[in-house]
Amino acid sequence: MIESDAAAAESGRARVAASDRLLERVIREESARIVAALTRWLGSLDLAEESVAEAIEEAVRHWRTRGVPPNPGGWLTQAARHNALDRLRRDKRYREKLALLVDPTEVAPVMDTGEPDERLPLLFGCCHPALSPDAQLALTLRAICGLTTAQIARATLAPESTVAQRIVRAKRKIGAAGIPLRIPEGPERAGRLDAVLTVISVMYSEAHLVAGGDAAADRDLADDALWLARVVAHELPREAEAQGLLALLLFHRAREGGRAVDGELVLLADQDRARWDQQLIAEAHAALERAASIRSPGRWQLHAAIAACHSDTRDGSDTDWLQVLMLYDMVLAYDRSPIVRLNRAVALAEVDGPQAALDEVDALGPDLTRYHLWHAVRARMLRNLDRRDEALAADLRARELTANDAERRLLEARIDH
Repeated sequence: MIESDAAAAESGRARVAASDRLLERVIREESARIVAALTRWLGSLDLAEESVAEAIEEAVRHWRTRGVPPNPGGWLTQAARHNALDRLRRDKRYREKLALLVDPTEVAPVMDTGEPDERLPLLFGCCHPALSPDAQLALTLRAICGLTTAQIARATLAPESTVAQRIVRAKRKIGAAGIPLRIPEGPERAGRLDAVLTVISVMYSEAHLVAGGDAAADRDLADDALWLARVVAHELPREAEAQGLLALLLFHRAREGGRAVDGELVLLADQDRARWDQQLIAEAHAALERAASIRSPGRWQLHAAIAACHSDTRDGSDTDWLQVLMLYDMVLAYDRSPIVRLNRAVALAEVDGPQAALDEVDALGPDLTRYHLWHAVRARMLRNLDRRDEALAADLRARELTANDAERRLLEARIDH
């Protein structure tokens, strides 16, 4: 009897785990589309996002106990729609808006028809200039990418409480200002495109920072970011920066096979180039060439050019570090963020030596003291200067701050050595 109970409990746990995994995939594939559709009909991103969030909570409870429905995306859509209706019943404008939701097919999950996805207008809506850059990023990562507050906080190096406040205030501001969900045209587009591209870039980076994960990226999230980059580049073919970001992500994606091997992280200098996807590298070069032909330089094209310098080498020793450093100097004209300056310091160490790089890294301390890679880079410079005790302390702090198991194992190997 005891063995039977244990088997039943194990079966129940397996069923719950399978349900949760499927729900995660459905959320990633469908939630942003449902939010976009509900927002278009309701005129309220706040109401749409909250209705979908409630539907996800209901799915967790129902799917675990009653099993996964035959059409998970449709179930989530209907649940979100019903939640929106319940909220509207408490709204004095209920009768005006109810008619907009009488047909359940109006907010059904979007099928792949070859047409632009509804997430693109929503993406630009979340990046409206009425919102601060930080709010644009936080809201878009929530509404479009479906990231949690904790994930957004880690990706943006901001406290969770601050991220939560930004999201709430941004949604309120969108409702109060009546911000439309559309792809902007003319001069208006230039001011918002960079924010859109930044969001896609952070989304891709977040796929490689899975807390408790191994070196393998969250392929669904990374592929979704790459898909969004393709959509923006396809829909805006004369925007050089859109082509530049697409090239950058393609270069990174091409190297994924050498970056993660058997769950372990391999640093760029040590990666086996034979594992890189040459087809994706060729596609990246084509996108970068399209960007260059438009003759409108920008930071994403420069980042892609840096990635090309690494992707075109036979091994790490062939890297043209002087060219990489010069490209980073050009990036600084567009972006002087601490992360860019930290990456530049790595190139500077290869050109001018570890002491010059350490001086640059130490100057970034006030901004990056909670960032594990700042400590890891600093440890490398200190080690090259034979300041081993300080290097060990920096590596220990980096290990303490990282949330990714593969990064932690890499740091532990360095510490043990």
